[in-house]
Amino acid sequence: MQKGNIGVTTNDIFPIIKKFLYSDHEIFLREIVSNAVDATQKLKTLASVGEYKGEIGDLKVEVKADSKAGTLTISDRGIGMTQEEIDKYINRIAFSGAEDFLEKYKNDANAIIGHFGLGFYSSFMVSKKVEIITKSFKEGSKAVKWSCDGSPEYTFEDVEKADRGTDIVLYIDDENKDFLEEHKINELLTKYCKFLPVPITFGKKKDWKDGKEVETDQDNVINNTQPAWTRKPVDLKPEDYKSFYHELYPYSEDPLFYIHLNVDYPFNLTGILYFPKLKNNFEIQKNKIQLYCNQVYVTDSVEGIVPEFLTLLHGVIDSPDIPLNVSRSYLQSDSNVKKISNHITKKVADRLEEIFKTQRSELESKWDDLKIFIEYGMLSDDKFSERAEKFVLLKNADDKYFTIDEYEKLISENQKDKDGKVVYLYATNTEDQHQYIQAAKDKGYDVLVMDGTLDIHFISKLEQKMEGKARFTRVDADVIDKLIQKGNEKMVTLTTDQQNALTSIFSSKLPNDSKMNFIVTYENLDANSQPVYITQNEFMRRMKEMSATGGGMGFYGNMPDSYNLVVNTAHPLIEKILKDEEAQCGEKVNPLTSSVAEMEKKRTDLKGDKKESDLAEAIKDEVKDLDNKINDAKNQQKEILAGYAKDSKEVSQLVDLALLSNNLLKGEALSNFIKRSMSML
Repeated sequence: MQKGNIGVTTNDIFPIIKKFLYSDHEIFLREIVSNAVDATQKLKTLASVGEYKGEIGDLKVEVKADSKAGTLTISDRGIGMTQEEIDKYINRIAFSGAEDFLEKYKNDANAIIGHFGLGFYSSFMVSKKVEIITKSFKEGSKAVKWSCDGSPEYTFEDVEKADRGTDIVLYIDDENKDFLEEHKINELLTKYCKFLPVPITFGKKKDWKDGKEVETDQDNVINNTQPAWTRKPVDLKPEDYKSFYHELYPYSEDPLFYIHLNVDYPFNLTGILYFPKLKNNFEIQKNKIQLYCNQVYVTDSVEGIVPEFLTLLHGVIDSPDIPLNVSRSYLQSDSNVKKISNHITKKVADRLEEIFKTQRSELESKWDDLKIFIEYGMLSDDKFSERAEKFVLLKNADDKYFTIDEYEKLISENQKDKDGKVVYLYATNTEDQHQYIQAAKDKGYDVLVMDGTLDIHFISKLEQKMEGKARFTRVDADVIDKLIQKGNEKMVTLTTDQQNALTSIFSSKLPNDSKMNFIVTYENLDANSQPVYITQNEFMRRMKEMSATGGGMGFYGNMPDSYNLVVNTAHPLIEKILKDEEAQCGEKVNPLTSSVAEMEKKRTDLKGDKKESDLAEAIKDEVKDLDNKINDAKNQQKEILAGYAKDSKEVSQLVDLALLSNNLLKGEALSNFIKRSMSML
């Protein structure tokens, strides 16, 4: 037996490895299995160039757990090592001046482990002792066993080994006994080694027999050695891409589209990206793309390599040129990563444009699910946005799809207002806003459907692009004649007193809710139009919606919803209510109206052109007294008119119908509406 010291002059190396890599300690299995695969691949290469002429045989990598002995063994039939090679690659850590090294890198685990080839030493994170039993493929080589207990001391001894290759035997320490459990090993092998290019076996396959699980004689192969992304696109059918997607995500719905990445210059990059079908717009997960390095799983945190908007996609990216730290679990920032990110964006845009040109009907059939990805890209990446303008689609209320240019041509003449702006009408819910959509259609206008999570932000981006030549307005933001003003709108002919009376009547029947604010307005519409509408101001509503989806509009998000109750003064029912109100309330209201007018005139005469602060104290007191009397009179008017409204089934019915059509009639108010409707039949 030969003893020696690993090329480190201090005992600190192993505690540092354990301390700095503890959070990633499960990667020891990946590192050891990857080394076994590398040794196997090297043998294949030597055989292919004629430097190894022996038999190749079964080149699987075998993982075995022995809970009684407390060992985990990883075996390969690769090139193996001689004692000299162990001494070179294991005993002499690739640096000089151990003290300087430890001082320099003691706070940087990443630097310690990858730059100095310490993947093998990750085994000491979970082991109290590690053995290497190996025999080189070289003719005449002897088998040797290397053993180390986690200190710089090691031993060499000759052993018998019939076949070439290497066995790494880990004596798992007491803190990590879970790494001897079958389910845990299966979990790690499936996570990190699922697509390695050499078969990885762990135990035997199991079948159900006589009501229990029994082992068969077949090896349990963990991995698929030829995953779809390693094959040429010409050799794959659509079913192959779909099958691979379900291999990655077993319980997912079929993807919408896929993009096969295959680049060999100026960097190496392969992979397949899928557009998944999200169950709803909020089911956004950014950890579904898996990053591999030569088929070894690295991470599913791919920010930096994959542009932000494409982190919504699923799939695989594999590149040996992506700089990784030693545990291969975190990306380092450099120019190569940026180039790769830009290239992926370009490939995605190329593929989507190709689908648009060659499979437009299929693109349209999947657009409702796909558009969240495209819109997210256009909102977050200007270069992608420029490309996407060619294939981004707009859907109208008749389920027809248009490019931006196509839709502009469709509406540019008919939906131009008196100022020359093209008005894009849109709905966010075709069911709830049906009456407004129909009113627009009756005018010959077209209405878009913008019901996605990001649509409100996307609309704002389109408006910016249109540079003031067009605007978007939700179809229920106002009565149709005011949404696209042509300059021939009819004026309201009601007197101020009549408007004030109707305002008091209708306001008294509106919900008293701190989360909603109503303003009564008047329009002289067609007599066949509805007598009362509810609309929502475009600006305020849009600001609130952007706030709700993270648009940086928090101030608006805290404000109540603002609605307009629009009274159609040309409708016969409104004329009837005015006449009824005059007949029932005129005797009480008219004197108050006259009194208010007289007091307001007197107040104006007292103040003249002077500011409040310039008035004499006696005048101030008199003005204040008049203000109180005016308010009292107005409040009396409101009470009288509210009493009329309370007893008027027509007023209650009109307000409730308007609320109901906007899903604003709920609870007791809805029950009362139903009872009243039944009584009026």
